[in-house]
Amino acid sequence: MEHDLRQAPLFSGLSDAQLRRVMQRAVTVRLDEGQWLFGQDEPAARFYFVRSGQMRLFRLSAEGGEKIIELVGPGQTFAEALMFMGTGTYPVCAAALGPAQLVSIDAGDFAAMLKESPESCFALLGDLSKRLHALIAEIDNLTLHSAGGRVARWLLAQIPPERTELALDVRKATLASRLSIKPETWSRITRRLAEQGIIVVDGHRIRLLDREALRAIADDVP
Repeated sequence: MEHDLRQAPLFSGLSDAQLRRVMQRAVTVRLDEGQWLFGQDEPAARFYFVRSGQMRLFRLSAEGGEKIIELVGPGQTFAEALMFMGTGTYPVCAAALGPAQLVSIDAGDFAAMLKESPESCFALLGDLSKRLHALIAEIDNLTLHSAGGRVARWLLAQIPPERTELALDVRKATLASRLSIKPETWSRITRRLAEQGIIVVDGHRIRLLDREALRAIADDVP
């Protein structure tokens, strides 16, 4: 388990002794598909590392609507920012997309350890800064681009230049929520891209045929 934890930037800079201290207070958590880990505004004392599976972090509106904030996969941590928020509660809900195994970390003890290790503090700040930039980029994507542009940018991010194919590992409704569109909008856009010869959709697999055409759609600002 210690080897798994070192995948995350938050733990990669810890000494062996520090990592052992983390593990002494860690608890393994197993979740079934759809099972909630915590809800927004619930008391928060721990943060989490994903060993396997995927988690969705989301907010609920007053009407009960769900907006996915982030999808977290193996090797990533989440809810660690609560150590600095001072609210004592989780700002989002967390639930498993499928069977998942997590490592639950004592946030209070980890924060105390950070005070003793400037190197660990900088590692955490670097990780949180990356997430902040990613969220800012997402806000730009949501406000500056059409639904088609959002889907195109997401596809480009998921299919880097060295690859031509993507296997969707989450449901269409989940992806749509992540991009702030409706599931039927996702279907309409991907169908149009297929008709234009830009992609091929085969069940849960998407093959990219024309990267430049997709990039042109992604860069188009209404």
